[in-house]
Amino acid sequence: MHHFEAVRSHIGSQHELHHNDPYLISFDLAVSPDRWQGIYLAELEDEAGLRYLRVSTPIGPLAGTDPSRCLRFNWQQRTGFLAVADLDGSPYLHLCENRPYEFLDGKELERVVRELGSLGDQLERVLAIGSDAL
Repeated sequence: MHHFEAVRSHIGSQHELHHNDPYLISFDLAVSPDRWQGIYLAELEDEAGLRYLRVSTPIGPLAGTDPSRCLRFNWQQRTGFLAVADLDGSPYLHLCENRPYEFLDGKELERVVRELGSLGDQLERVLAIGSDAL
């Protein structure tokens, strides 16, 4: 996959898309028989003009979350990092991963989506019960 349209085609053949904008798509990923995790894919461009695919999933409101714990989480992660983006006008934690297109194929894209979806669901549940795990 060397461009966003290839990603859209691949993901659209496997999932019902909710957002289907020029450089943003989203869908719900089944992480268990009774739980779904929203997944967002967007195209990013760096200063040199190289394009990347960002895979992200919202995990909870930023309010009440210790930023130093978020940074510690980022340091320990092998895949994915925490970031903040607005969701309905409020700051929200997202689990993200950026991948260059040149190393991305269907199998790797599916692996990253499954891994982030599963980890995002776990983090969302931890935040929902107010645990100190994050």
